[in-house]
Amino acid sequence: MMAALMLLAQAAPAPVPADPQRYRACAAVAETDSAKGVAAADAWAKEGGGFLADRCKGLALATGAQWAQAAAIFEFAAQGAQAARHSVAYPAWAQAGNAWLAAGQPTRAKAALDNAIDPGFLRNLQLGQAHIDRARAFVGMGELPSARADLDIAVREAPEDPLGWLLSATLARRMGDLERARDDIVEAAERDPENPAVQLEVGNIAAGLGEDVGARGAWARVIELAPESPQAASAKAALAANPAQ
Repeated sequence: MMAALMLLAQAAPAPVPADPQRYRACAAVAETDSAKGVAAADAWAKEGGGFLADRCKGLALATGAQWAQAAAIFEFAAQGAQAARHSVAYPAWAQAGNAWLAAGQPTRAKAALDNAIDPGFLRNLQLGQAHIDRARAFVGMGELPSARADLDIAVREAPEDPLGWLLSATLARRMGDLERARDDIVEAAERDPENPAVQLEVGNIAAGLGEDVGARGAWARVIELAPESPQAASAKAALAANPAQ
């Protein structure tokens, strides 16, 4: 029996040290071609690529919009990185959370994002974006005050990310705080003025404040920027429901 165990140990490939350079090369493929990325990650995994190979495969699956599978493999990568006491565990948990959101599973997203945020190793933009995603998960779970708390942290830690300001403005409007909504959508529009989602929210908030001319101008801008987008469909509906006086 001992001899058999020794043979098995000799046959199993030893895990190689984390190779960030190879990860970057694998990720470059994974982010542009899902099938090639999966193949590259699987080949690397067979060579002992470990949690970085798994993380690359998660990226490839996400590129192919295979969100639940991507989330699961990101979690597996995060667990492997934690076992190796490698800091990439926490960004990998955040990626898992983002993928669970895209898969329409906010409760699982929140659990993954707790694992990313709670240990306290993420910083600045990574931390802010993780709080943005956890806020989205809380909204999906109907827990708006918790989402508010996360977005307050997000805009502090990642003030350069317009998505945090946009979501903060939208949530403030939904919660009836139109003054906060107006302040935050100004921040979003300064950072990403050509984003149709931002302009749609500019219009929605202006309408809530009774600023009909501004609202209609913002909605018209949405249609101009992205005429075939879902935001344009919402803007057209809003214009129809709020005709010029």
